[in-house]
Parts: sequence; structure tokens; C-alpha cells
Amino acid sequence: MRALFAGSFDPVTYGHLDLISRVVPLVESLVVAVAINSEKRPIFSEEERLTLLRATCQAWPQVEVRAFQGLVVDAARTVGATVIIRGIRNASELDHELQMAQTNRQLSGIETLLLPASPQWSFVSSSLIKEVARYGGDITPYVPAAVAARVLAHFRES
Repeated sequence: MRALFAGSFDPVTYGHLDLISRVVPLVESLVVAVAINSEKRPIFSEEERLTLLRATCQAWPQVEVRAFQGLVVDAARTVGATVIIRGIRNASELDHELQMAQTNRQLSGIETLLLPASPQWSFVSSSLIKEVARYGGDITPYVPAAVAARVLAHFRES
């Protein structure tokens, strides 16, 4: 089975990496797909996000990192994924992700596997990391060291 885990990964967090580590034993291969959305304003370019993700996913040879634009189901079809992976941190995300999973199944027949976040990461989001870093807080408990360095450098430069 080939799976697709899509997100903005701006920046990649330990929550993302925990989900990847839990999915890898369940599938033959996993495509981690960086969503390129012109309506969002990420702090990192597409190439920076791909580079950081590739560096943090090196431990898993069956993980491929790539970018995509458009619908997640189209990205899943393109890479030959038979399942879409989504993490759930709370009840409001469950409502949203369930609606998306049902829509994606209607559009493509591709199933979605919803995995609850591990408790220690259930409050961590890329948005939270950026907010903490913007005001000089310590983000090292939530992201790998190389990611923390890039995030902090971004806010020093801006």
C-alpha cells in the first residue's frame, strides 16, 4: 500500500514526524507532500520546506518528499496512493477532516486514514510554532534543531 500525507509543513514539527513514524510500519511507501497554496503565506518557500522535510525524514527510506498543487486526491492519484493519511489533534479537526475524507472518497474512491495525534503533540501546530518563535519563545521542544534554527533565523531576518 502506498499512502499520501499532505500538509503545508511550514514548519515541520515533531507532531508531523510522530505521525510519519507511526504510518511507516503500516505501508509499503509513504509520500509526504508539501501543499503549495497561493492563498497561504508560508514563512518558508516550497524549496525550503522540501529541504527541511527531506532532512528530517532521512531515517525512513520508504518516505518520499515532494510538492503538489491542487486537490489532495489528485496528488494521491498522481503518486499512486491508495490511502490519504490525516492527523487529528482535537474534536474540531475531526469534524473538518471527516468532511474532507468523505468528499475525497466521493471524488476519487480513495480512503482516508484518520490518526489521532499522540498526546504529547496534540497541541502542537505549525501556526503555534511560528507564533512562539515570532516573540522569541523556545520552540526546540516542538521541532528538530535544524528546523528551529531556520525558523528563528527567519524571524531575526524579518
